[in-house]
Amino acid sequence: GDFNPAHVNEAYAKNTFFKTRIAHGMLTAGFISAIIANQLPGPGTIYMKQELSFLAPVRIGDTITARVEVLELLAEKNRVRLKTTCSNQDGVMVLTGEGLVSPPKAPKT
Repeated sequence: GDFNPAHVNEAYAKNTFFKTRIAHGMLTAGFISAIIANQLPGPGTIYMKQELSFLAPVRIGDTITARVEVLELLAEKNRVRLKTTCSNQDGVMVLTGEGLVSPPKAPKT
């Protein structure tokens, strides 16, 4: 695992510019993965690519809202390009990115 002291050691984190421990960036990104896997497009979706920019720290106790928005349907390749974002309880954008997924194909009848 990621045992960076900025995440796991309060005494160390107090001496960083964050002044306290922060959540792992990939923990925040995991909320996006949960939406893609469970809702949009949903079960059976294969992650192809994800680009991320971490814009602000996520502090312990923050409430994070993840959003996924369809940017483009690439039907000929069975791909969907997605805008991915996470914001905190104050509306501050903490993460932005763009993903590419392959949704499950509808069963043939």
